[in-house]
Amino acid sequence: MDSIKKNNVQGTAEEIFIEKGFIILKHQNESDEVDQFVKEIDHSYIQFHFNLKGQIRFNFNGGRYALNVEEESALLLYNPQQNLPIDLEMSPKSWLISILISIQKFHSLFSQDAGYVDFLSNEKKDKKYYSDSKISPSMAVVLHQVMNASFHKSIQNLYFKGKAYELLSLYFNKSEDADIEQCPFLIDEENVIKIRKAKEIVISRMAEPPGLQELSEEIGLNLKKLKEGFKQIYGDSVYSFLFDYKMEYARKMLESGQYNVNEVGLKVGYSTSSHFITAFKKKYGTTPKKYLMSLTS
Repeated sequence: MDSIKKNNVQGTAEEIFIEKGFIILKHQNESDEVDQFVKEIDHSYIQFHFNLKGQIRFNFNGGRYALNVEEESALLLYNPQQNLPIDLEMSPKSWLISILISIQKFHSLFSQDAGYVDFLSNEKKDKKYYSDSKISPSMAVVLHQVMNASFHKSIQNLYFKGKAYELLSLYFNKSEDADIEQCPFLIDEENVIKIRKAKEIVISRMAEPPGLQELSEEIGLNLKKLKEGFKQIYGDSVYSFLFDYKMEYARKMLESGQYNVNEVGLKVGYSTSSHFITAFKKKYGTTPKKYLMSLTS
């Protein structure tokens, strides 16, 4: 792979070679203009693109078709039948991280359980594949670590290789609704609607969420079905889900620079900053202050 082209705006495009068939690209456009990035990619590579910030537009077939990737979204592209060059336009103040991995290398990661990844199955392995999804909170933390990392050259490959594997593991972790059909009462669409309503309620009242019994009564679904159904659809218990949501919401508020740590803690339901700091560290392994420092270092 070679042939990188980009506009002369205030942007950076860093290419990190992890090993043969395994590359990380970091793109940052800090200018007030649209930045274009073009790179030839042959058909043997799977592409993972993670939009951390801003708007990204991918152009295909010489610009005859385009796909917009929203902020905090991920895009997977694979076409074993033809080369799939990267041709993208980055809006001002946008960040993108891409992982390019050869299908041969990728297969070796899942050799023991190829059926776990849909497009590795025998029926689909020779077909083009496209998937878009939201970046999870845990993925967002790793992506920001990759974007802001600064290591000596002697160890940077080891660091980025570990982070790339971590990202792929998080990306292919079973999706929220992977087992929805295995839960009998979720076949009833009305129950699914009620459980989604429960999610909306706890999010809208995250600073003072209702108890589980109160929540089950409010949505009109018994407590057992609420617990089991929520776990099936969202992959976690109600309050574990809410905890993750609150921490991600808090992380975004901190990044905005408009609120201090105490204000953010109050917004997400913590009466003291110390309780919020403890919760944030439990989720992300660092304090809010150190996390913000890592973004600017």
